[in-house]
Amino acid sequence: MRVVTWNVNSVKQRAPRLLPWLDERRPDVVCLQETKLADDAFDALLGAELAVRGYEYAAHGEGRWNGVAILSRVGLADVVRGLEGEPGFPHPEARAVAAICGGVRVHSVYVPNGRVPDSDHYHYKLAWLAALKDVVADGPDEALVCGDINVAPTDADLYDAAAFKDNTHITPAERAAVAALGLRDVVRERWPDERVFSYWDYRAGAFHQDLGMRIDLVLSTDITARRVIAAWVDRHARKGKGPSDHAPVVVDLDDAPDGDLGPMVPPPSVRAR
Repeated sequence: MRVVTWNVNSVKQRAPRLLPWLDERRPDVVCLQETKLADDAFDALLGAELAVRGYEYAAHGEGRWNGVAILSRVGLADVVRGLEGEPGFPHPEARAVAAICGGVRVHSVYVPNGRVPDSDHYHYKLAWLAALKDVVADGPDEALVCGDINVAPTDADLYDAAAFKDNTHITPAERAAVAALGLRDVVRERWPDERVFSYWDYRAGAFHQDLGMRIDLVLSTDITARRVIAAWVDRHARKGKGPSDHAPVVVDLDDAPDGDLGPMVPPPSVRAR
C-alpha cells in the first residue's frame, strides 16, 4: 500500500498537477492539506476525476483557509472529521480528518502554524497537538499520522538552524509535543544521515538552492512502521510551473513499486552556514 501526504496549498490551483501525479505515482492513499475548499466545492472540482481513478474520498474543508482530505483506493471507513476535544481559534478549524484505509487508521492533519513563539496562536498549536496525542493514544495499533506538522523535529531537518532562531517550528515545546505522540518518523528512519526536506519557500530561489525544511511527516505506530519498505520525498513534484511550496512524502508498505530507495535518492542540502 502506497501512502502519500501532500500540502497542496490550494487544491484548486494544484489540480492540473495533482491529477497527473496520481496517474504517475498511483498512490493507494493520499492525505491532502491546505485544500482551501469547502466540501461541496471539493466534490465539484475533483469528485468525478477521483471516481474514474478508483478513489473514494473524505474531505473536511472551510473555504479559503485550511482544509484536509483523504483519498483512498483501498477502502474508506469510520471517517472522523476534526479531533475530539480539539481547541479552536476561536472556533475549531478544518485541520484533521481520519479514516480506516486498507486496515490502517490514517490521519490527515494540518497542524496550526504557531506564528510567533508564546503568541496566542502558538499556545493554540500546542493545545491542538495535545488533542491529537489523545486521539492517537485512544486509536488502534495500526495507524499513521500524515501531514503538514509545521514542526521540524531536529536541526538536521533545517537547511540552517541559525536562520530559524526565534521562530516557531523549532522550539523545544513544539518538538516535545510531536515527540509526545509516541510515533516513529519513518522518513528519518529510512534516511538517518541525509538532510531531506519537504518544504521550500517560494521566495529567493529557495528550492533551486535547496534551502528547505522537513515539516511534512509520516508518523507511524510500531506495528505499521515495521511494514515500511520505502519512504521518500518526491522532489520532482516541486519543480516546474505552478507547484505547491511542499513536495509529496511517499511511504510504501509491504511493497515498493519504485524500489526501496524510491525513484531517486533525496539529494543532500547545501551545507549549513
